[in-house]
Amino acid sequence: MADPRGRRSRPGGRPPRRRAPDDPPRRAAYDVLRAVRVDDAYTNLVLPGALRAHGLSGRDAAFATELASGTLRRRGTYDAVLTACLDRPLAKVEAKALDVLRLGAHQLLSMRVPVHAAISTSVDLARDRAGQGAAGFVNAVLRRVAERDLGAWVRQVAPDPATDPVGFAAVAHSHPRWVVERLREALGDRAEEVDDLLAADTDAPAVVLVARLGRSTRAELPGEPTRWSPFGAVSGGGDPAGLPAVAEGRAGVQDEGSQLVALALARAELADSSGADERWLDLCAGPGGKAALLAGLAGQAGAVLTAVERQPHRAGLVRRALTGSPGVGGVVVADGRRPPFEAGSFDRVLVDAPCTGLGALRRRPESRWRRRPEDLDVLVPLQRDLLDAALDLVRPGGVVVYATCSPVLAETRDIVGRVLLRRDDVLLEDARPLLGVPDADGPLAGTVQLWPHRHRTDAMFVALLRRA
Repeated sequence: MADPRGRRSRPGGRPPRRRAPDDPPRRAAYDVLRAVRVDDAYTNLVLPGALRAHGLSGRDAAFATELASGTLRRRGTYDAVLTACLDRPLAKVEAKALDVLRLGAHQLLSMRVPVHAAISTSVDLARDRAGQGAAGFVNAVLRRVAERDLGAWVRQVAPDPATDPVGFAAVAHSHPRWVVERLREALGDRAEEVDDLLAADTDAPAVVLVARLGRSTRAELPGEPTRWSPFGAVSGGGDPAGLPAVAEGRAGVQDEGSQLVALALARAELADSSGADERWLDLCAGPGGKAALLAGLAGQAGAVLTAVERQPHRAGLVRRALTGSPGVGGVVVADGRRPPFEAGSFDRVLVDAPCTGLGALRRRPESRWRRRPEDLDVLVPLQRDLLDAALDLVRPGGVVVYATCSPVLAETRDIVGRVLLRRDDVLLEDARPLLGVPDADGPLAGTVQLWPHRHRTDAMFVALLRRA
């Protein structure tokens, strides 16, 4: 007998499994979360591929981007909310279902998606990716999430701000507790700004473009000019890869803070005006953004830039970024702690040191969940060795810029302070006039510390050191 509902029955009378409606934006966002979870991928690197794979552009691409990136930024808050809605520990939830729950929570609590649409599309996504059982589970949990708005949930699940302000900030602004503590310490006597800083970390950053000197000009870039870098523009929207200058490698995407690091090295005065200013070095060049800007600046000054990168695949990215740039002296695959150069053979050296990246959490939302306090035990000795190597490589009168995309004092003040105590051939110069950024005093006199909430840049630290 035919199925009275008009569908062919399976043996045993069960109806066929309902096919989930096609929903490319949410599928793309899910694929990004899965790549971050399974492959340790970086959101900004896998997102463009996910958008292309699902054929997304315009508003759909913007929706998928906010859904994926926003979910990862606010994951800590959503996990606290989901925990309150579950009858089991979060660790016991299947990973695929948890990804869907987080995406659903972001739509319910932080996006203008109607409740019924957020829940029904999440149920369909769970059914498609994790099975019918996961679909029912997601439906039940998200209905509980929808009972309150974000503010009400935070008041319920976060610690009391009167007795545990750090714990409250960690949940309310979606940062691990240890990160809140380190950032608050880095703010020094302005620790009351920590909520503003954490909120800036959680907001989606603007896309900033950079014209690579000698290959393009800022006039080719759409958007408003950056405030302090003469080569940058704040994009008004759209996919940067669609711009001819970016597609051809003559321009790139680069935060204004990173542009200022390169400018600090190029603008510094050499103490010995009769000496040469011909050889510049980027000691930690991968993936090549700062090197590309530096090469143009070097070519303009009649110098050449040599780039060093330890990992071969990242060295390939540097070569690609430098293709066509004036002032390129080559890319060398080597350990920056033991580079194959003679002491005193460079006039200017940049050390953009590997770091925790806690100053770039706006653009790398997954980093806050990957980093651990013990990472500093590995990174700090590496930073010390790289800075020592750079100071040995620069000639007397030459300059070294030490930079990190982290404001953590162990990676900034303590690294530079230790060098000044150990070496009597090194002077700390004032980097602030080179950049002209107001309200950017660093933790040591003369150093620069940028902040997302004050300057709308990554929290770059810059110190200018000179060989005496």
